[in-house]
Formats: sequence, C-alpha cells, structure tokens
Amino acid sequence: MPDQREAGATPPPLPPDMRYADGEETVAACFPLMRQLRPHLASAAELVERWRRQSADGYRILAVWTADRPAALAGFRLQENLLSGRHLFVDDLVTSDGERRAGHGARLLAHLAGEGRASGCTKLALGAAIGNTLGHRFYYRNGLLATGFGFSMELDAR
Repeated sequence: MPDQREAGATPPPLPPDMRYADGEETVAACFPLMRQLRPHLASAAELVERWRRQSADGYRILAVWTADRPAALAGFRLQENLLSGRHLFVDDLVTSDGERRAGHGARLLAHLAGEGRASGCTKLALGAAIGNTLGHRFYYRNGLLATGFGFSMELDAR
C-alpha cells in the first residue's frame, strides 16, 4: 500500500538523530543491527534485495543513528485489512545490545504511532515471538497489548 496520508495530516517531525534508511547504502549500514534480530539474513546484499522488494509494498526502515551507524531501527509498513482496518504494522524492531535502555525503542514506537495517526491509521500493531518475554514486557510498558496469537506453517517447494 503506497504511503497515502490523510488530507491535511502532517507527520511528526523527525528528531535530529532519527532518519529513514531510504537508499541501498543506508539499508546496508543497517545490516549488522538487523542481523541481531533476523540472524537468517546472510549479508548486507540480501538485506538490500529484500528491502527493495518489500519497499514496493510500502516497507520502510526508520533508525536512530549514532554517528554513521544505527543504534536502533524499526521496519514497518502501512496496511489495511478487514480485522484491523488501516493500520501501521511494525515488522522489525531492534536496539543494539550496547544501546538498550537508552529509550531508542520507545522513541521509535512513539514516532511511528504519530506517523500512523497522520496516515489515517487506527492502530499500530506488531508481532512478537512467543518466547520473547523481554520484548513482551517492553511492549506492555509502551502501551501495546497482546490481542491474539499468530500461527504459521512452513511451505516446502513441491
């Protein structure tokens, strides 16, 4: 879904240390941090290729930068479905080990909530692995509630 903001709605301004990874170079710079969350990613080139494909569906990466590297990032997209209506879905949220407890994740979520409101979304949603109890605590502290379970099935190529 392309980025379609409500008429007259203005997204919140980005803080000076927050910016989008909106080109191959900045997406590649996100690889070491994204790999902490998604260890199956083999290389920066793979991340860039996946970002390129997903960005056609509105996927974006917003990061808190310290110097020339991201300290925390959120991959997200605007979606619409019958269950939630128009909403902002956070695919990826990670803070580097050395930057945890600095408030970066909470700031990213707060900014994305403002982006969602400005885009006419009624919800911010994300998925979390069942075993990610520290993440669950963080989400609860930041106003997100568990509303269901997600289920999946591996599909083999037949």
